[in-house]
Amino acid sequence: MLKTDEFPEEGELIIGTVHTVKNYGAFVILDEYDNKEGFIHITEVAPGWIKYIRDHIRERQKVVCKVLRVDKSKGHVDLSLKQVNEHQRREKIQDWKNEGKAKKLLEIASEKLGKSTDACYKEFAHYLVEKYGGLYRALEEIAINPNLLKENGFSGDWVEVITRVAVDNIAPPFVKVSGYLDLTCPLPDGILQIKNALIEAERSEKSDLIVQYVGAPKYRIKVNAPDYKTAEEELKKASERAINFIKEHNGNGKFYREIKE
Repeated sequence: MLKTDEFPEEGELIIGTVHTVKNYGAFVILDEYDNKEGFIHITEVAPGWIKYIRDHIRERQKVVCKVLRVDKSKGHVDLSLKQVNEHQRREKIQDWKNEGKAKKLLEIASEKLGKSTDACYKEFAHYLVEKYGGLYRALEEIAINPNLLKENGFSGDWVEVITRVAVDNIAPPFVKVSGYLDLTCPLPDGILQIKNALIEAERSEKSDLIVQYVGAPKYRIKVNAPDYKTAEEELKKASERAINFIKEHNGNGKFYREIKE
């Protein structure tokens, strides 16, 4: 997230830097919210009774906290450290690192455009944040589909520049799934028909899909795709294409996720 002068929402996870620790709690700078300050009461630092607060939190430490209450009129933000689990903490830190990278890429685009980063944020970056839920997420989507911005109606000299920056600097995220096929065909040219069935399985426009020989009659289908939904759909379609083809040629086919010993 790029810095904002607004306040966080209750229930939100934030990244902060501890600047003062007292016996009754800790004061935290909210890194994502223009250095506003939040407070963690000692009862929200860790589960159970706390004898020495500095055993659990210290100055200059980066922390992931949950926002409990926000009083905008007084500028108070109450935080909890203990209500953030390890999975949430790792995920938030990764998002924070990603947005830091996105900010640097925006600076690169700004230099290419001959404009300030603030000017570029006002001109187009905040639209990307609103539409895609974050600048890094927007850049990831662009890296996957370089025509995305034009397809979504964006225009201007910045479109080509930010697209090139995204494609050159972000490796699109991919997930991997796999499954297995049993294919048999009793015809004299059965081997050829199985080969053609596997060629049918490999026809895919939405993902990177390959078929590997395991040991007759077993074949493994591996799919790399931008997300699990697409990967699972492509795996299902690939197996169906192969099975339908082999059945049309008097053969039999079966799909399963794990090899049966």
